Amino acid sequence: MSLSSTPSTERATERAAQRAIERAIGYVFRSRAILDQALTHRSHGAPHNERLEFLGDSVLNCVIAQALYERFGDAREGDLSRLRANLVRQEALAEIAQRIALGERLRLGEGELKSGGFRRPSILADALEALFGAVFLDGGFEPARQTILDLYAPALTGLDPERSGKDAKTTLQEFLQGRRMALPQYQLRATRGEAHAQEFEIECLIPAFGIAATGRGSSRRAAEQEAARLAFEQVSAK
Repeated sequence: MSLSSTPSTERATERAAQRAIERAIGYVFRSRAILDQALTHRSHGAPHNERLEFLGDSVLNCVIAQALYERFGDAREGDLSRLRANLVRQEALAEIAQRIALGERLRLGEGELKSGGFRRPSILADALEALFGAVFLDGGFEPARQTILDLYAPALTGLDPERSGKDAKTTLQEFLQGRRMALPQYQLRATRGEAHAQEFEIECLIPAFGIAATGRGSSRRAAEQEAARLAFEQVSAK
């Protein structure tokens, strides 16, 4: 490959990544630049997506708050706040980002690429919020609202106000205690990355059901919560 063809080839690859994201979220950007910025991590250079993340976080909270307010007309303010916090937490955002393969489309610096930054929940969650902010700037509130609701549809459809205000570890523990079963065991399986940007891998074990669910997160707590969530999905289906 000649040096002169390299920039155009890279741009074609980036454009393909942009189209893939547009298909995944059901929105076509008028401004290629704003989408490009949303997909750019600060490790890659400027302009990066941190300001868009700030904006997207506010838009996301507003949309989810409205959706919960309309869906659960009898819920108290505290219950609605807990439901919203559960839906917009880092782990929930990272799960959606993984579902649309957002990490594979991000522009990361060499160091982040080598350390697996495209899988790191914090980077994925921040990038998804930046994407929401980009849709808001590019098309306005209504397209951003619809994008968020479409991506959150599975989580909102199966939402249980009695359970969703609690974190995954508490939900799993109460489920097992209600059946007079031993509490789950959590084991650290791996730690990856540099000290300032680590990823933890935790396994949640429920021997009575033969379940071993693995969660990953930017902290041990986040990884345990993800493992507990996955374990609960398995044990509640039995």
